[in-house]
Amino acid sequence: MKKMTFSSLLVALVLVLGACAASAPPNPLIGAWLMTISSPVGEMAVNLNINEDLTGEMTSDDLGSAPLANLTLVDNAVSFDTTIDAQGQILTLVFNGFLGEDGFNGNFDTDFGAIPARAVRRTE
Repeated sequence: MKKMTFSSLLVALVLVLGACAASAPPNPLIGAWLMTISSPVGEMAVNLNINEDLTGEMTSDDLGSAPLANLTLVDNAVSFDTTIDAQGQILTLVFNGFLGEDGFNGNFDTDFGAIPARAVRRTE
């Protein structure tokens, strides 16, 4: 009887812990985003696609595509980097910003200074 009671409690505990893990909210960065970068040559629209494993890709008509690296979200602080080919010049862009209710915004830190950017979730 005691053996069966202990086993029953153990099974119940495993089920409860499994339910808690399954109901953990997903990372709010996961998904498709439309980002506007305010570059020195004008505004540029780019798409960000962020996967569940916090890998992703940045694509635009102007820059082509580039993988996102080192993507993190700590509290509301967002950071990632990417390396792009800007008309033959290879640039590493490091983004640091903050996630809010309607998206995230911050700056790309470059060799040429900070470039403001703002992202909103894509709805299409």
